[in-house]
Amino acid sequence: QVQLVESGGGLVQAGGSLRLSCAASGRTFSNNAMGWFRQAPGKGRAFVSAIWWNSGSTLYEDSVKGRFTIFRDNAKNMVYLQMNSLKPEDTAVYHCAAGGGLTQNPGRYYYWGQGTQVTVSS
Repeated sequence: QVQLVESGGGLVQAGGSLRLSCAASGRTFSNNAMGWFRQAPGKGRAFVSAIWWNSGSTLYEDSVKGRFTIFRDNAKNMVYLQMNSLKPEDTAVYHCAAGGGLTQNPGRYYYWGQGTQVTVSS
């Protein structure tokens, strides 16, 4: 059974940092793109960042560029999202996903985690 399990969310003040982790099990994703999406209350799921299987290419949503960094460890089947200079508008449930291509389109990702809550207070 394939599972993606996120961790590392929490409550942080504006300007603070968090590191999200996503542990994959049930199969290896060393040849897949891995992505992070977020869903704020009352809003749809939005792309945050993605990384290609060899870590050679990454994508970021404009509002997180320069603040967030995605990286992965294929040997451990893990993907991470380092989030710095957090803002209240970053508050959301963050989901990890695995897919076949490096894209912002959530429809291209076929495995999803349950999510971890990130709350940024002002």
